[in-house]
Amino acid sequence: MRGSSSSTLNELSRVHYGKRLIDADRVANVAGTQEPEYGPSAIQSVSKQTETVPYTELQSQDLRWAAMESTCVETQTFYLMAESGHLAMAQVIYNNVAGIRTTCQFNTKIFYPDDNTPNLWSSDPLDAYGFDDRRLSFYADGCAITLNEDATSYSVKSATNEASIVNVTVTRTAPGFQVGSDGTSFFGTDPQHPWGSMRHVFWPRCHVEGSIITKGGELDFKGRGLFVHALQGMKPHHAAARWNFVNFQSTSYSAVMMEFTTPSSYGSTIVNVGGIAKDGEILCAGAANSAQHTHVKNDPENEWPEPSAAKYSWSGKTKDGQEISAELSGSLGQRLDKIDVLAKVPGLIKTLVGGVVGTKPFIYQYGPKRKLELKVKLPEEEYVEEGTLFSEAVFIS
Repeated sequence: MRGSSSSTLNELSRVHYGKRLIDADRVANVAGTQEPEYGPSAIQSVSKQTETVPYTELQSQDLRWAAMESTCVETQTFYLMAESGHLAMAQVIYNNVAGIRTTCQFNTKIFYPDDNTPNLWSSDPLDAYGFDDRRLSFYADGCAITLNEDATSYSVKSATNEASIVNVTVTRTAPGFQVGSDGTSFFGTDPQHPWGSMRHVFWPRCHVEGSIITKGGELDFKGRGLFVHALQGMKPHHAAARWNFVNFQSTSYSAVMMEFTTPSSYGSTIVNVGGIAKDGEILCAGAANSAQHTHVKNDPENEWPEPSAAKYSWSGKTKDGQEISAELSGSLGQRLDKIDVLAKVPGLIKTLVGGVVGTKPFIYQYGPKRKLELKVKLPEEEYVEEGTLFSEAVFIS
């Protein structure tokens, strides 16, 4: 989701009514109110593209920042899994509010392998942000996300917060991919003129070098990683009501998945993109994947069905046409964190935004200490390998 409740509030204050009534679509788009019931035909899922093109391997131009001049949330996120057992996320966010105000933020989060050290979260606004001429690299005061010349590695550097000074290099060891021909689902009743979009591209398997310096010392993040570039070309809570995210890394395999369920205004449509990779190749990628919460418990704080076990499945074809499937299932263990997205918003504003928009966004994050097994099946072979999982379950509305 990666959106901002304050963005919604800013837009609410800027709604101006002229001599004629603004229709429900316009009000929903500007004010963030609940949209009309358009039905499932109003989303053109990327899964339709996979009927002819299951996935495409990324070229450098596919990694360009869109930096839209209308409402959007665009992110580049680097998920790090250190050999030491530390997990981390480094992320830059570009957020445009109705073409009126643009802000950028750099976030870092570290999960410690022991049961005593609290998670370390840093989030800082960025000043003097910009891009290189090709929009492949991002810069701001104290921050640089730089793609190298042959588009095989990112240098991620940030000194925006003394609590977590980031200096890592993320190098892909398998091709990057996007599902379908462009990785994008479109929203709108007229497919030729969509009013919103959702896009994800992946480097599913990466090698990480470098460190994050904290006040408790320097943490070596040599290990494996995942890179995701995402663009939501509309208000986040209009695009998705729920999310599932999977990042599994093992000695031989990487399995990634991003699934969202639209609000009822788009028929509660499920869109799932993901793939399986190993060093040097994509084994399969596409939209024929699924995320299932096999055991849930009611969270008394918000009444969301918090998962405690899950089953994630992938299926597709290899480049030579063989059927391939993969499955990852088991207990999610003790959650790493639960995030009330609106928790730090003042009470009055929280009530206003929650009431008008009808959202109560919570993020549940997991990294089970008991390693799960990925089962990869080919027509005449099956491989089973333990690895490290980081997953999220997000409930919005």
